[in-house]
Amino acid sequence: MTDNDTSTSFGKGFTWIAWIIAIALLVFIFQDLLEQQYNPNQEPKLALQANGKAEVILQQNRQGHYVTNGAINGTQVTFLLDTGATQVSIPAHIAENLELQAGASYRVQTANGTITVYQTQLNELRIGNIYLYNVAAHINPSMAADEILLGMSALKRVEFSQTGKQLILREQF
Repeated sequence: MTDNDTSTSFGKGFTWIAWIIAIALLVFIFQDLLEQQYNPNQEPKLALQANGKAEVILQQNRQGHYVTNGAINGTQVTFLLDTGATQVSIPAHIAENLELQAGASYRVQTANGTITVYQTQLNELRIGNIYLYNVAAHINPSMAADEILLGMSALKRVEFSQTGKQLILREQF
């Protein structure tokens, strides 16, 4: 093997490495763009009204839904706002990570049929600078999603209004 063959082989190796790095960077960049399109409220816009009430402004995602980051009992979670859900509905795998206690079981009607869920109570639920305490919720073993449905047990405790593709949540006193 000559020095020229070694250089060519070495150059081909670096070309492959450069292509792999370029593809990895593109995947990383586009994954971030896709995540931003799905959840444009990763850091929701916060405000404080003159009367001291907290306010959060959410943007609709490409599918017309409101998805936002928040927290339950201090742990970061992702919420999908659902005014059609009676309770905050937490997938069982997320409830396990949050160390939520499953209470009594009961049946609920969902878009996918009737299922059994388990009562639970959230000590603290946070969206931006809005904090809700002692929120009724249920653990849903039938949900495989990575989002928590933010239902009316939480939403009835905030004022909300939609204008165009924005949803404004306001703290109630």
